[in-house]
Amino acid sequence: MVAVANRTSDPLFALSPRTVQSEKFWRWGDDNMMPYALSLMSRRSTTHRRIINDKADYIAGKGFSFDEQQPLLQQLVSRANGSGDSLREVVCRLAFDKALMGNAFLEVVTDEEHSFLALYHQDASRCRVARDSKHIIMHHDWSAFKSEECCTLPLYPTFEKQADGSLRSIIHYKEYEPMFTHYGVPKYIAGMGVSAIAYKTDCWNISRLDNSFQLSGVMMIDASAEEAEAERIVRMAEQRFAGNPGQVMFIVREGGEADNSRFIPVDSSNEGDWSQLHDQATSDIVIAHSWFRSLSGLDYSAGFSAERILHEYEVALNTVILAEQEELLAPVKRLLHDILGVDGSSLEIVNRPPTRSKPIYMKVWEARKADGLEYDAEDEREQQYLSEITKYNVTKIN
Repeated sequence: MVAVANRTSDPLFALSPRTVQSEKFWRWGDDNMMPYALSLMSRRSTTHRRIINDKADYIAGKGFSFDEQQPLLQQLVSRANGSGDSLREVVCRLAFDKALMGNAFLEVVTDEEHSFLALYHQDASRCRVARDSKHIIMHHDWSAFKSEECCTLPLYPTFEKQADGSLRSIIHYKEYEPMFTHYGVPKYIAGMGVSAIAYKTDCWNISRLDNSFQLSGVMMIDASAEEAEAERIVRMAEQRFAGNPGQVMFIVREGGEADNSRFIPVDSSNEGDWSQLHDQATSDIVIAHSWFRSLSGLDYSAGFSAERILHEYEVALNTVILAEQEELLAPVKRLLHDILGVDGSSLEIVNRPPTRSKPIYMKVWEARKADGLEYDAEDEREQQYLSEITKYNVTKIN
C-alpha cells in the first residue's frame, strides 16, 4: 500500500517534492530508486567517478596509528569482522558510499557478554529507513521488494538479539541537507546535471568514432525511382551514416526525366563548442564535489606541479578529509569504549600526501631548515631520516 499526502492547501506545495510514503519504509527518492540512479551516473561520468574514488581513498588514508599496548584495538584494526576485512577496508567502503550517495551504513555485531566486536560495511543501496525511524530494512533488490526476503536491524545505540544469538545494531551516516530527514543528500547534488552533460559529450565522441566521422546529411530520392532501387539507397545510407552524429533524413520529391537522387552532406563545425561544453562541465563537477582539480588528475597534461598538488592536498586535508575521518571514526571509538572497554582515543587515520616535496634521504633537521623552521642538528629525534618516518607509518598499514 502506498499513500500520497494531500498538500494541495499548502501554498508551498508547488515548490516542494511530493511526499510519497509506504507502510514499511521511507522511500529514498520519489520512486525509491535514488541509490540506483546515483550509482548508474557514477559509472557513466569519468570525472565524476574519479573524484568519488579519490575522495574515498584519501579519507580512508594509508592505515591507522594506535596504541600498540592495547591488543584488542590492534586486533580490530587488522581484522574488523569475520569476513577478514581490515578496518581500513571497512572505512574505505563507508567513505565511498557516503561520497557517492550521501549515506553509509555500518553494521555492529557483539554478544550479551560483550566478548567481541565486529564491524561490517553494508551496501547503502540495499538499506532503507523503516517507518518507525528506529530501524534499517535491508533488501537485495528494491525494484522487486518482498517483505519475507528482507532483514531489519535497529539503529545504534539500540541492539537487538538475532536468531544466531548475536546482538546487532547499525549506524547510519548521512550528509545533512535541509528538508531531508530520513536520508542524506550527496554533496555534489547541484552537479548532477553537469555530470550528465559530461557523459553525453563522451557519448557524442564515441558515436563519431563509430561512424568513422561521417557527416550527417539529407538524401534526396526521386519519386519516380523504382521501389527496389529506393530501398537499396536507403539501406546503403543507413549502413554508412547511421548513428548519432551521422543521421540521415530522406526526402522523396517529384522527379523529372533525369535521376536527381543525391546525398547532400550537412557540414558540422561545432566541435569547439562541444569541447568547451565538456571542459566547463568537468570544472563544474569538481566544484560541486567541493574537491580540487590537481587531486583529480585533471591538470597533469598541463605539467606536473608537485607544489600545487601539495598545497591543494593541505587545503583538502583541513577542509574535507579530516572532518570526514572524524565523523566515520567517532562511533567506532565509542563502540570500543562501550563494548570492549578499550580506550580508542589513540586510533587515528594515517594521512600521507600524494607526492613528496623533499627526498626521503634528508634528515628531519635538514627538512625543517629547508622549510625555514627552528631546528636542532644535535637533537637525536631530528637525526632521523625522512625515510625512517615513512617506514614507521607503513608498519601501521593493515
